[in-house]
Amino acid sequence: MNLVAWAIVTCEVLFWVVILAGFTARYIFKRPTLGLIFLAMTPVLDILLLLISGVDLARGATATTAHALAAVYISVSLVFGKSMIAWADERFRYYVTKQGTKPAKRYGMDHAKHYFKGWVKHLLSFVLAAGILYGLILWIDDAARTEALLSILTVWSVVVGIDLIITVTYFIWPRQAKGSS
Repeated sequence: MNLVAWAIVTCEVLFWVVILAGFTARYIFKRPTLGLIFLAMTPVLDILLLLISGVDLARGATATTAHALAAVYISVSLVFGKSMIAWADERFRYYVTKQGTKPAKRYGMDHAKHYFKGWVKHLLSFVLAAGILYGLILWIDDAARTEALLSILTVWSVVVGIDLIITVTYFIWPRQAKGSS
């Protein structure tokens, strides 16, 4: 596994470590400022990953799937980061500290609308990653060195399309609570 692949794995692990550290500081140790400092470190991880990937490519490396996934990771983190932290915060408060209300499950049109909002975020993260990847392709200006970047975009465009189909099905056949008909 190359440096960029290890950086992605490390940044993903550190993302959840700093989030858990932030929640632990906030709720267990009653240190909200320290918790905020930990949570504010998540964008720093994205910048670090961007620098590692950019330096590797600037030194002449052939773009790999890992480089493409770095762009995907960054775009997903930017678009979904706040909602992922809120999701984890709600569960941490309820399941770990026994505070707050139990996270609600969504059904019917509420679930469909929520899933649609998630699909819009998915599309936005795809567009952002596509911009980063096309920027890298133009910057490197060597089709042989950037083939992996374009192939990830192709695969991801299919995934976004499949996710749209799934989203539409929730409006046609809304998700039902277990035991209801």
